[in-house]
Amino acid sequence: DIMNTKDPILVTGGAGYIGAHACKALAAAGYTPVTYDNMVYGHEAAVKWGPLEVGDISDLERLEGVMRHYDPIAVMHFAAHTIVPESVADPLKYYRNNTCSSRTLLEVAARHKVRNFVFSSTAAVYGIPEGGGASEDSPTQPINAYGTSKLMTEWMLRDLAAAGGPSYVALRYFNVFGPHQDPNSEYAAVIPKFIKAFLTETQPTVYGDGEQSRDFTYVDDIVEGIIRVAQKPPVQDPSWSGENPNPS
Repeated sequence: DIMNTKDPILVTGGAGYIGAHACKALAAAGYTPVTYDNMVYGHEAAVKWGPLEVGDISDLERLEGVMRHYDPIAVMHFAAHTIVPESVADPLKYYRNNTCSSRTLLEVAARHKVRNFVFSSTAAVYGIPEGGGASEDSPTQPINAYGTSKLMTEWMLRDLAAAGGPSYVALRYFNVFGPHQDPNSEYAAVIPKFIKAFLTETQPTVYGDGEQSRDFTYVDDIVEGIIRVAQKPPVQDPSWSGENPNPS
């Protein structure tokens, strides 16, 4: 176990939906989650399990100060714009926030010798999988700036790890659902929207022709996986270390 109880873990986007659930689970496991959030989409009321540091992941000096103060042994990176239609309409916003700002976070994490990095990626990196399903080994071929901006961050993590930076895990979630999701948001997840429609006896809006299907994952299952990978650093892929794993 690389982490001892009370060790601080920096949680970017910890005031958001999955981030807040992760902070709760970290505190229950004996760690100190330090939420770092710009509060554009986050909710202060969701930060109950450790300190809140308000800042943007693009702010190198602010990140440096927080890193020096807490000296976290791990980073969990949830801070991102996540609205697919918006990423199509304004792709540069997504590359600025999801990719460029992540690069700043990685620079600071590497400088402070953070040992483990857990990245909240997305199943959108697969695009439209052939045959209708995707596995971990499926080709990555994103079809929008949201998926591409997340995949680019995965590549940065891969290359940084190969250069001696933090070990990392990129978790490619499908649609997440569970308690405390906001059904009133313009881009609310479909399950809380449908539950609200059922409770208020109104007709939900269904986009498309009704033939689409989605995978859903319960938020507590997502968080359990996050905690487990944070506690066990991955073995680096030898193909990225410069060593040939299968010499001929």
